[in-house]
Amino acid sequence: MAKKLQQIAITGGKGGTGKSTFSLLLLRELLQQGKKVILSDADVECPDDYLLLGKTLGKIQQKVWADFPRLIKKKCQKCGRCVEVCRSHAIFQAPGQYPVFVKDLCSGCGACQLVCPFGAIKMEKEETGKIYLQEIEFPSRPAKKDNSSFFLITGLAKTGLEEVGPAVEELKKFTRQFAQKNKIDVILIDTAAGTHCPVLHALMGADQVYVVTEPTPMGAHDLDLILQIGRKLKLKSKVIINQADLGSKRQVEKVLGKYRLSVEKEIPFSEDLQQAYSQGKLRQANFALSDF
Repeated sequence: MAKKLQQIAITGGKGGTGKSTFSLLLLRELLQQGKKVILSDADVECPDDYLLLGKTLGKIQQKVWADFPRLIKKKCQKCGRCVEVCRSHAIFQAPGQYPVFVKDLCSGCGACQLVCPFGAIKMEKEETGKIYLQEIEFPSRPAKKDNSSFFLITGLAKTGLEEVGPAVEELKKFTRQFAQKNKIDVILIDTAAGTHCPVLHALMGADQVYVVTEPTPMGAHDLDLILQIGRKLKLKSKVIINQADLGSKRQVEKVLGKYRLSVEKEIPFSEDLQQAYSQGKLRQANFALSDF
């Protein structure tokens, strides 16, 4: 019987809580357990895991394509059906004028093409991003039998693109296929900050979600938002408090009480960890989750 591939997502609501740092700490912990791991950077608008590791993006493995609508004016009767059906509000039509497609807002769902009674809309493919892959070596630890390398898969969306959910989906698809071919044990998915659609795309299907927060009012506020999403998506959520000895945990604890959750782990402030982070040397520093 084939072993089950585990997918773990790391998110945090607001930016700056330390989700990428936690991702790398958890990664090292899994390697120490002898697991074969992929770290998938799903912050496709601004990926930074490779920077924290002191690496480049790696080799391009795949281009990401999306379907965008193009109007065939000679067939269009200006009926407005496409405007009515577009949930992304990516189609604008002035009275008596042809519809205008706003590509940056388009999700590429194709609903406009399906409802057009005159066949006036054609979907055309356009490159929207790239997927990069590299295998990264960790310096070995004395007297440890851990795997010393892992795979970093990075998604990077085209600059200025507003709708990047499809790019996240393509990244996840590529990552799963690569994991199955290479007998990977765990996929770590480092999501973007926030609670917008790309984050939801990254979270869906995860077996476990770690929500990284901080002991501040804004940290508690966004923790509440991301836990609401987790509840709606029926995800198993665990909460990590980063820099737990700074600020007050009272508001965070109040949010946890609302969802009947407890803190999975508290990570105190570490000057050494911060130095390694700022210098892109987390790989060389060799920190693991159990060190805190």
